[in-house]
Amino acid sequence: MNATDQRYMALALALAQRGLGQSWPNPAVGCVIASGGHIIGRGRTQPGGRPHAEVMALAQAGPAARGATAYVTLEPCAHFGQTPPCADALIAAGVVRMVSALTDPDPRVSGRGHARLRAAGIAVTEGVLQAEATALNAGFLKRVTQGLPFVTLKLAASLDGRTATASGESRWITGPEARRAVHAMRLDHDAVLVGAGTARADDPDLGVRDLGAAHQPVRIVIDSLLGHSPTGRLGGIAARDPVWLCHIAAAPVEARTAWAASGARTIECAASPDGRVDLRDAMQQLAARGLTRILCEGGATLGAAMIRAGLVDELVLFSAGALVGAEGHPALGPLGLASLAQAPRLQLLSHQTVGADTLSRWRC
Repeated sequence: MNATDQRYMALALALAQRGLGQSWPNPAVGCVIASGGHIIGRGRTQPGGRPHAEVMALAQAGPAARGATAYVTLEPCAHFGQTPPCADALIAAGVVRMVSALTDPDPRVSGRGHARLRAAGIAVTEGVLQAEATALNAGFLKRVTQGLPFVTLKLAASLDGRTATASGESRWITGPEARRAVHAMRLDHDAVLVGAGTARADDPDLGVRDLGAAHQPVRIVIDSLLGHSPTGRLGGIAARDPVWLCHIAAAPVEARTAWAASGARTIECAASPDGRVDLRDAMQQLAARGLTRILCEGGATLGAAMIRAGLVDELVLFSAGALVGAEGHPALGPLGLASLAQAPRLQLLSHQTVGADTLSRWRC
């Protein structure tokens, strides 16, 4: 692995990063085409998943792509979907070398893209910045290999782990810089998820504000009996931005009809033994509809339930320099632990200061 390959692949990964939250159900892919020490084309997967990154970069490079090297963050596709295979596009453009970061686990591709390029006489180098590419597309990879989205649980709490006072006052535990950071997180996730309790208590719209966003994430509410009214803020935006509600079969027909009339999508899920939405089934259904990355901003009940179900991949914790006391509302509900040995142990990924608060990321 030489320094030039790493430099160009790092640029391709930076391009791919810009597609997070927009490219689903496809992966966020970046492509750089270089020749003679100069970049002649660059592209990323466009909103909605197409055109693909390779097509965008080749269009920019034009005839200069002949004899060039293409750097792609994920193995070029080799199957006919809604667009022709990108491997064929690279062959037709006359590139002589292709460098990839990651093999696509999609069974329609999985090595076939690399094989097609090699069969055409193109030199293929694999695995350049593979770890970085794997982390970037963790959501796509998990959806393809496990049928589940990558879930990030976001918590904002005082130093003693409280999200609100005893009276329920919670605005604002953290400062404006932390709140802006949360909006940036929403921007690079496919969807934002809350529970019915949060939806009823806060009436949030869960959108991205003040960042010049050209798109909005899907808003999802886990609401077993559809008790949250479509006359709230989510119902008001459902005709413009995607709003999905996961419920069980016992949800009243009238509530389903009212939400459908607002423009929202209702998704019937299996029920758990306690009569709530079975969260694993809900996540499977959301993945089947193309979602790869979900930011869970639910309250203590949903957060704990997601952890108990083993559905959280990463935890993001904003800690404010405040003390609320034991009478306040805890950041997490019961986890049902019989002993400390059963407590989930997380791996610290990063820690930083955000305004007056701190932000830590943990792998679950």
